[in-house]
Amino acid sequence: MNFVQATKGSIHNLASRKMRSFLTMLGMIIGISSVIVIMSIGASAQGLILNQIKGIGSNLIGILPGAADENGPPATALGITVTTLKYDDALAIAKKENAHHVVAAAAYVKGVGTISWENRSVDTNITGTTANYVDVEDAKVSAGHFFTEEEERSISRSVVLGSEIAESLFEDTDPVGQSVKIKRELFRVVGVMEERGSAFFQNQDDQVFIPLYTAQKLLLGVNHLGFIRAKVDDEKNLDQSLEDIKATLRERHEITDPSQDDFSVRSVAQALEVLTGVTNALKFFLAAIAAIALVVGGIGIMNIMLVSVNERIREIGLRKAVGAKNASILIQFLVETIVIAFGGGLIGIIFGAGIAGVVALVANYLGYKWDFIVTLNSIFLASGVSVLIGLTFGIYPAYRAAKLDPIVALRHE
Repeated sequence: MNFVQATKGSIHNLASRKMRSFLTMLGMIIGISSVIVIMSIGASAQGLILNQIKGIGSNLIGILPGAADENGPPATALGITVTTLKYDDALAIAKKENAHHVVAAAAYVKGVGTISWENRSVDTNITGTTANYVDVEDAKVSAGHFFTEEEERSISRSVVLGSEIAESLFEDTDPVGQSVKIKRELFRVVGVMEERGSAFFQNQDDQVFIPLYTAQKLLLGVNHLGFIRAKVDDEKNLDQSLEDIKATLRERHEITDPSQDDFSVRSVAQALEVLTGVTNALKFFLAAIAAIALVVGGIGIMNIMLVSVNERIREIGLRKAVGAKNASILIQFLVETIVIAFGGGLIGIIFGAGIAGVVALVANYLGYKWDFIVTLNSIFLASGVSVLIGLTFGIYPAYRAAKLDPIVALRHE
């Protein structure tokens, strides 16, 4: 019996026992579909994260309070409040004599609160920042103006609305010049931002901007910064600017040993590298868990094939009696196992791609720019793994069938 005949025979045997064949394949279907879903969602989520970061700007440097390992996230990214950054740090970074290639540095504090106008109110994110925010972030206002340095210094009760907040509160009314309440404090709307979309998993349009000092003293009751963002004149000067900023902060914080830094400085490229490493590790960890399902599926196939060998002992005896060689019997059962595993793998690929497609549709419906990614590499990998599983777990049943004594097999009841 050659390979083609063995394959046809295997398919015929599987078709004659549809339910048992499907149940035998089920473990492979679950395992392969899990691998496809994990690889697809992992690649899509990684693309989403990287695009979110790139959306901020490739020539920006982020300065966060608290130390961090070179390959790990800063403490503040883990939700820990650290108060080591002050506004004077941002002013020092923006000075040409300290960081030659930094063209602007904006300081930030973040909070949440309710903004209300007449009988309407919206819960939103409050960003306290400096007047040069629009320069650093390349942001634009669609109406009115962004608050000025004078308004910032005078602790002005000025507020600039994100486009979604303006739409939610005012609809057809011009918001500029209106008075709103934020945390029960009265503010005057001086501008509305242009629509910007999401960046770093934050909806840029669902927030309000108020002067830094006003946010610190009037709303949040703090005197530290959440972070600083510095804009560099050219991407090629990012590394030099990183070192300049570190040197400036060490001098201001009287730090002589770099291992004692109480801040973290990262460029967008470094953030991309760290996040890519984290998402890759998470993706492979989940794929390893899915591999357990494949092993369980393979054991299930081996179990059923051993049962099949026992059921077909007389058939094997008859074939040997008319001249079939051990190798022919071995190939027949081995091919049958591979066909089961490969068939389960194909169904698993289709099923997994379907789940990944549904996830992409839901994510896009929720407003995320989520790409549906099922690569040829993942399909080839899943197909190869299913064949390997079939080969690995089919050897013992096939060997057992091939070694049967034809006389004993013919006497078997």
